[in-house]
Formats: sequence, structure tokens, C-alpha cells
Amino acid sequence: MIERLKSIPTIQKGILLAFGTALVSGIANFVNKGGVTLVKDPFVYTAIKNLITAGLLLGVLLLFKNFKQLKSLKRLDWLKLTLIGLVGGSIPFLLFFKGLSLTSAASASFIHKTMFIWVALLALPFLKEKFHWYQYGALSILFLGNYVLVGPKAWSWGAGEMMVFAATLIWSVEFIIAKKVLKTIHPNIVAWARLTIGVFFLLLFLLATGRADTLLSVSLAGWMWSLLTGFILLFFVLTWYHALKRAPATLITSVLVFASPITTFLDELLRKNQLSFNNAIGSLIIIIGIALFTFALIFNQRRQNLTPNSLKPNP
Repeated sequence: MIERLKSIPTIQKGILLAFGTALVSGIANFVNKGGVTLVKDPFVYTAIKNLITAGLLLGVLLLFKNFKQLKSLKRLDWLKLTLIGLVGGSIPFLLFFKGLSLTSAASASFIHKTMFIWVALLALPFLKEKFHWYQYGALSILFLGNYVLVGPKAWSWGAGEMMVFAATLIWSVEFIIAKKVLKTIHPNIVAWARLTIGVFFLLLFLLATGRADTLLSVSLAGWMWSLLTGFILLFFVLTWYHALKRAPATLITSVLVFASPITTFLDELLRKNQLSFNNAIGSLIIIIGIALFTFALIFNQRRQNLTPNSLKPNP
């Protein structure tokens, strides 16, 4: 089994990890709605959940013996990780979960999954990830599917949606930064830094806004729910950063769109006890879009690797 995994090309490992991230993200969007409702203060809930995940990631570093590289990091590396902690592990979390408390899980998931558009726009100039016409077509299909899935049935635009959208844009910037940082720093360390440094900023925010007492008065049920979502976030950041290291950012964020139908299915089946025709059609369109985009990128990469020099016989 291990030998089979080793034989899988790197980009395909990234795709498999990205699908794992999408599955976790789809569940997380649904579960987090319950958590943020139970704890009531979204900022306090975010801090507790991220604090738990940061502690779990410290255990991951110990388990996989990443401390040797952690100790060898230079000042510039720490500055990069601090930036990721700020723009990835704190500010957007505050915006997203405050927005989630004001809107539905499905709407928040829809807005969050438009991230592939903003990452694609940023990846062109900053990561030099090239696109072809069929890739733009696949991205259009993804957006259409996401809109059919969530957009038409209960679309509104208020403060909650604006906050989720702002968080999505900031996370898009963070993923571009992380893609560059992952070239030299292990994904486990980047994930740990994102949450640990981010929690430091979150706790400062709670102190500055007088929420420290609320943090201490959270009920046992609130802590247990935060523990559950903390574990979910652990799997999200680990699969995400390992996927981002192995495959193009545009591909990884496009696969993440698959989380949207998962969230909607859970929301409608478990909360509303119904499943609409739009959900089925939207999900089908998203699956087709992901498949087209994935195959397009893999085909393009293989064609680039098959250069005239590689076809020349050895002398």
C-alpha cells in the first residue's frame, strides 16, 4: 500500500489531498454553524476552536519530528510565517465566523467557495500559473454549478455576506503567500504557525474588545463543540497545505468547490429534511467542472514535460 502511494505522481497526490480537504471543509461549514450558534459570540468561538487546533498541531510536529527544521528557521522565515498567521489565521477567521453568525451555512459556503476565482486571478501574475481557454471554461462551469446549488433559492447580500466575502479575499492572498513559503518550509510547520501565531492575534483582539470574561464563561457544551470543530480544522489545514505544496493553487482551490454541495446536502437533509432539484443539478455541474479543470491541468503539465529535449535519445 505504501509503495503504491509512493508511485503516485506528486500532482495527483495533491489532488487526492485536495478532495480530502473539500470533504472536511464541507462538513466543517455545517458543523461550525452549530458551534457559532451555541457559543453565541463568534469571536470567542473562533479563538477557542483555533486554540485547540494549535495545540493539536504542536502534537503533530512532535509526532512527525518537524522540530529540527523549526529550530533552523531564519528571521525572514519567521516573518513570512507571522504574515501567514495574521492574514490567514486571525483576521479572516474573525470576519468569516462573525459573518457566519449572520447568514446561513449554505450562503457562507457558496461565497467561500468562490475563492478559486480570486486565487486564479492572483496566481497568474504572482505564481506564473498559466491558463488556457479550456481551463477558463472549466472555471466558468464551477461557478455556474456553485450558483445553481445555492445562489437562486435564498440569495441576499448583507453584512454577514460582506464579512464572509472579505474573509475569502484575504484567505486568497494568504494562499498565494503560503504557496511560495511551502517551497522551503514543511507544510506541518506552516499549518502550525498559521494557527498558533493566529491565535496570539485572536487573543489580543479578545482582550482589546473586553471579551476575556466571555472566554472564561463558555459552557462545557460550548467547549466540547469547539473541541469537535478544532479536530475538523486540524484535518483541514494539514490536508490543505500538503495539497498546496504538491499541486497548483488554482487546481487545489477549484477542487475545494466540491465542499459546497456537501454543506448544502447536510444543511438541507439534517436541518430542513428535504433535497431540492437545484441541489442535484448544481452538484452535477460542479462535479463536471472539477473533472474538466483537473484533467485540463494534468494534461497541460504532461504536455509541458514532454519537451523536444526529453524525446532525444541519449548519446
